[in-house]
Amino acid sequence: MSIFTKYTGGTLLLTLGLLTGCGEKFLDETPTDQVTDANFYKTTTDAIQATDAVYAELRGGGQYNYALWGIGDIGSDLSSTGGGGGGDGIEQQQLDRYGSIPATNPLTSRLWGGCYVGIGRANIVLQKVPAMQIDPAIQQRSIGEASFLRAKYYFDLVRAFGDVPLLTTPPTTVEEVNIPRTAQALVYAQIEKDLLDAVAKLPASYSGSDLGRATKWAAAALLAKVYLTEGKLPDAATQARAVIASSGKSMWDSYGDNFKVANEYGKEALFEVGYVSGRNEYIFDGLGFVGNEFFGPRGQGIVPQGGYGFNIPEPDFVAGYEAGDLRREVTIWKPGDVYPDGRVQPGSLPGSPNGYGVKKWFIGKVNTNVWDSELNIPVIRMAEVYLILAEAAGNTAEGAEAINKVRRRAFGLPINTGSPRDLAGSLSAQAFKEAVWRERKYELAFENDRWFDMKRTGELLRYRGVQPFNIVLPIPQTELDVNTGLKQNPGY
Repeated sequence: MSIFTKYTGGTLLLTLGLLTGCGEKFLDETPTDQVTDANFYKTTTDAIQATDAVYAELRGGGQYNYALWGIGDIGSDLSSTGGGGGGDGIEQQQLDRYGSIPATNPLTSRLWGGCYVGIGRANIVLQKVPAMQIDPAIQQRSIGEASFLRAKYYFDLVRAFGDVPLLTTPPTTVEEVNIPRTAQALVYAQIEKDLLDAVAKLPASYSGSDLGRATKWAAAALLAKVYLTEGKLPDAATQARAVIASSGKSMWDSYGDNFKVANEYGKEALFEVGYVSGRNEYIFDGLGFVGNEFFGPRGQGIVPQGGYGFNIPEPDFVAGYEAGDLRREVTIWKPGDVYPDGRVQPGSLPGSPNGYGVKKWFIGKVNTNVWDSELNIPVIRMAEVYLILAEAAGNTAEGAEAINKVRRRAFGLPINTGSPRDLAGSLSAQAFKEAVWRERKYELAFENDRWFDMKRTGELLRYRGVQPFNIVLPIPQTELDVNTGLKQNPGY
């Protein structure tokens, strides 16, 4: 963790979070503290604080602590809801069943609202900071950070909901907020523009209390992923090559090293959402990540409150690991595993008849706090950049070497040396592409992205219960109620 990480989760300026979605409620709000436009946006410190508030919504809005694992994991072929059964985790169950996702689902509502709060804060930074008379380096950095984060929030929105309202300046009237949805192509064009701006303005690295801020290489990596999602393969390959060649980042020798507190913001990380411990916060908006408690084997007492047993790996997913793939031991709790206290995990658990659980975010009983996981969540890391390059370059020598680096590590082999685990060069173009998709599934499991990958690759439509309209999520009812310019996605 860093001092920066600790600060961004705290209570920040009320005037920075006025946009709470695309409704008009924010226009009725009167700031209750003494910080206003008249006395803020004056100093370098003001610019830093305003920019820090844009980061805060990734965690403080429940994005990675709530919405994205419910959508990205449970909504995919990786896992089912688990929990205590009955109505426990009904919002996750709705995503698990697809056809029953209502417009009132809290996960989809939180994703939409949280992203727009972040976008609103970014828009304020991008309006105010360029005119400030402050340290030029901080000014450029702040603009780059806000551009990166606005692109990240819009990327999540457009992938989840399709066409979404595009706001790039702070609204001042109801009419400026109550706008219709913008075509996806235009939203993606803005995302690309923001990320290119971020690449040009952001520093290559940080140290000390600034660890965790977006770098130019985080922006380039996210841009590669955006291009891949759009099907712009040559552009995706160009950005991925640049990150690999010039970022100074590389993969850990061991897959499990990515998921240790001691290695946060480490050699493989390009961008992470930072968490801290010791707050005893029983909320999704807290500073600690819920995964330690929420995903812990239910009732086994190896995490502070016993474990909730949500996000249960599907048997087909677990069975799909290749023999010798060391990622399974890092990622999955299974029957026979030995707990830190010496007990053995049973063959069946509440919510998990096969005895499986998500182990990747396990820390254990670090103290008595409730959701006390300080383990960061990766947004993008070097292994994914190699897989982006593999998919974008196709079954060429370059593409094959990129995926094989990831595969070699998965089996505990030297990353840069050919091995029997390398993919055969005789694969067809389609077979190679599907091999990359499969590698993404196992390399990035439970990192909140599988549903988006299934949508992008067409696999989602082949998944159980999924109807064609399910390739986008329902627009939240709360937004439809206040913005008459919005129309619901068909089928919901």
